[in-house]
Amino acid sequence: MTTTTRTPTRWIALAGALTLVASLTACSGMSTRDRNTAIGAGAGAVGGAVLSGGSTAGTLGGAAIGGVIGNQVDKK
Repeated sequence: MTTTTRTPTRWIALAGALTLVASLTACSGMSTRDRNTAIGAGAGAVGGAVLSGGSTAGTLGGAAIGGVIGNQVDKK
């Protein structure tokens, strides 16, 4: 009997993607810098999760680094 653990991972990824999309729709009243920070943090979290195999530390680290980079983009 073969069991796979990929199904829960797919649900987690789907939930994360839906959360990201929902949070980006809330960015309408934000400044450009705030929006870039939020997008950077979201993209960094996804990237950190992928690179670390879904570890919490990798996800949080990616979000922190992505947020800092997003905050500095287009800085005047």
